[in-house]
Amino acid sequence: QVQLVESGGGLVQAGGSLRLSCAASGSIFSAYVMGWYRQAPGKQRELVAAITSSASTNYADSVKGRFTISRDNAKNTVSLQMNSLKPEDTALYYCNAHHSTARVIYDYWGQGTQVTVSS
Repeated sequence: QVQLVESGGGLVQAGGSLRLSCAASGSIFSAYVMGWYRQAPGKQRELVAAITSSASTNYADSVKGRFTISRDNAKNTVSLQMNSLKPEDTALYYCNAHHSTARVIYDYWGQGTQVTVSS
């Protein structure tokens, strides 16, 4: 089991920055692929960024060059630095921990943190 707690959301003007953090507990954090997803009202949840245990990263095209994901395996945390925010970045942001074996897929979610970008 993995418990995830997000923090750092809020209201910001377009062009501003926010840093989201996710604290994980309960399992071997370093074994998990960590990701940030978001869901805007009326839309499907989408992947924003992900980082593997070896720190390889993947970003949605819409956030490339503006967002940076990082992890600290010693502190069991993953962060998302969001710069040059746009109104279309407004969404509920979720932290995700993912691990798969030949037989089992593990997926854990935080409760989400709201990001609102005003124009």
